[in-house]
Amino acid sequence: MNILIIQGPNLNLLGKKSSQLGENLTLDKINRSIRYHVRNQEIKLKFLQTHKLEAVITSLQRNRNWAKGILAAPMAWGKYEYVLRETLQIIELPVVEIYFSGNYFMGTGKEDSLLSDVCVDSLEGSPEKVFVDGLDSLIHFIKSA
Repeated sequence: MNILIIQGPNLNLLGKKSSQLGENLTLDKINRSIRYHVRNQEIKLKFLQTHKLEAVITSLQRNRNWAKGILAAPMAWGKYEYVLRETLQIIELPVVEIYFSGNYFMGTGKEDSLLSDVCVDSLEGSPEKVFVDGLDSLIHFIKSA
């Protein structure tokens, strides 16, 4: 099973936000945790973290036949980017969107999302937990489809 993981704007600065909270969490640590979580399953992951919406749209279009599903942390794109919504709707892959809550809230949550109706699930939580929970939700959906 192939899964594309889209990580939106400013997630590369997660370590900065984490250090302001007296913690030591980085996007790299989250990505390692995700890989570790699926290590004994036949799952291939492809990660894309970018600030450029054009790069995301291109990646979604190029990987639409490779991926069986998408885990998306769109952040502000979830609130403002209709072109992302349109692309997800056209490629017709199952998508789970995730947002951060609590001390890691970045200004957009699932209640603000214009992507929710093209997603099979929308989750909020702490960064490390919500990525793993979102991946589990997506895997479960794909396996049960």
